[in-house]
Amino acid sequence: MNARTLYDSLLDSDGPYEGAVDHWLATGATPEYRARLHTAARHGTGWWAGKDGDGRLVEELYALGRIADYLLLDPHIPPYLRLFTDLGMTPFDSAETGFDPFLHEIAEVEQAEDEHAPIELLAVRTPGLMLGELLFTRARVHVRAGAAHAERGIADRSALYWTHRRADRPTHDLSHGWGNNSQWSTDLRLDYRTAEGDRLNVAGEHPIDGDPALPQEHPHNLGPDERRLTPAERRELLRHRCLLRVPADEQARPGLPRWADDLWVYDWRLPPEETAS
Repeated sequence: MNARTLYDSLLDSDGPYEGAVDHWLATGATPEYRARLHTAARHGTGWWAGKDGDGRLVEELYALGRIADYLLLDPHIPPYLRLFTDLGMTPFDSAETGFDPFLHEIAEVEQAEDEHAPIELLAVRTPGLMLGELLFTRARVHVRAGAAHAERGIADRSALYWTHRRADRPTHDLSHGWGNNSQWSTDLRLDYRTAEGDRLNVAGEHPIDGDPALPQEHPHNLGPDERRLTPAERRELLRHRCLLRVPADEQARPGLPRWADDLWVYDWRLPPEETAS
């Protein structure tokens, strides 16, 4: 039994979802299953990397992430917390620490009069979850910010990358466009908060600014659309998983260009020297 079984049960249910969640926890979340999930809890083990990397575990974590997305569509906070805390995850909102793009996904922007006002956390809509050092889901939040930092209608409505589903904005992940079975071979993005600092998309194969050893036209280097973003904009996109403002390259035109909704960001990692082997 795996997370996809629970996902299918939730889709077949008219709700409430507590029964489906409790049944799956009782029958599918064995001690062996829980122990395997916790293999992913620490960054230093490098469990995902190299020829011995556990590809099926990152796919199982992705399937659990799809379940979290589904339960938070309405949202159904009690079964969401019941499921994932029972699997050993720790909920957080971090409202007292202020806005942090590692922990917080911008769901709504209130535009400040001062365009240079920094992003300020106003309210937490749904809690996030950590599995040890691994970020599983970010808390979804309402913020106030100047347009120079986060633009209303873009920071809260532009395509959200590494994300399967949201109720109120476009999303983009590597499962999209694949068949019913193939889409489940997608990996969860792996972000870790460690004592040495944050490690973003650690399984990304190439530095965020492209690999200087590769020709520009190489498929794993930056493509023409990705090169339209400044280095700072690429880092911001990786941290926030979306664009916050109209890119500098397009500021003479209103709104986001079409290319901004279909960027290839999945190989990027921070820090750039992070190795996946």
